[in-house]
Amino acid sequence: MSALDRRALLRSGVTLGAATVVPFAPRATAAEVLTLYNGQHAEPATAVVQAFMAATGVQVAIRKGGSAQLANQIIEEGAASPADVFFSEETAPVTTLAARKLLAPVAAETLRQIPAAYAANDGRWIGVTARCRVVAYDAKQVTPAELPSSVLDYATPAWKDRVAYVPTSGEFQSQALAIVKLRGREAAIAWLKGLKDNGRIYNGNVAAVQAVQRGEIATALVNSYYWYSVADEIGEENMRCQLHYLGAKDPGALVTLSAAGVLASSRKPELAQRFVAFMTGTAGQQAIVDAVAEYPVRPGVVSPYKLKPMDQLDPPDLTPDDVSDAAEALALQREAGLA
Repeated sequence: MSALDRRALLRSGVTLGAATVVPFAPRATAAEVLTLYNGQHAEPATAVVQAFMAATGVQVAIRKGGSAQLANQIIEEGAASPADVFFSEETAPVTTLAARKLLAPVAAETLRQIPAAYAANDGRWIGVTARCRVVAYDAKQVTPAELPSSVLDYATPAWKDRVAYVPTSGEFQSQALAIVKLRGREAAIAWLKGLKDNGRIYNGNVAAVQAVQRGEIATALVNSYYWYSVADEIGEENMRCQLHYLGAKDPGALVTLSAAGVLASSRKPELAQRFVAFMTGTAGQQAIVDAVAEYPVRPGVVSPYKLKPMDQLDPPDLTPDDVSDAAEALALQREAGLA
């Protein structure tokens, strides 16, 4: 079965309210049912859950929502939360929960499965996939030679009405925090104000890529995997939208993570730890990267997508903790008039 066929199969789950019933689950006792709060995209979460259930016989119930929304729900639920594992699209929600001691330390043997740079300093969450910030561009409107070498240069009158951005995206907010770390807070505010004055806001990253694909706008500041999501639907050979990698340690080349953690309040901590270990193990990582065009964090796992090699991205030298302060990101946006 091809990776594309597997992705089509993953979309066949039946949704009931906030919970997704994953097909082909083996029978399990109540003590063997884990609850996953999933803020990551449906396809990778469903893929790793299916693989885990097939390998272990443990059933997993998925509750879907936005990462920040689910983190807030966990905070409100406190020790009464039914969640066993939280899978976040971005690192900011897991760092918020870790700071409140709502996540248990990830097992040491699990942390050793991936490079130390892809996990929390205190070991309370672990990276599951990596992704890179890029510039998506319309090859019929601009050439790579015409594209600025820094993401800061897109927030200028020269790119008036020619750049799309998604200020509600967690990775966009991390990019603003990267600018703070690399260039200073004033530079980040100026960049956000420049985008407000010259760019166009879109309500999602897929929508922004689709707008570039239609020729509606020349460029978009997104994560690379959204391009592959659109290409999956219409075929790479039909993509007039292409990807430009800034590299050179520019904040526009930021690498960010999706991440997972075990709830400190889980009634099934051993099973929850087992699931997180599977997510970062070889089988789990392969299931995830077969379903979404993100980079595996475990060495030796290969994506079926034609991704630019990680060692060629040349991202800025920043840790996840450097770009995970959600409160500071929102404060920046408020000061710039974007929130």
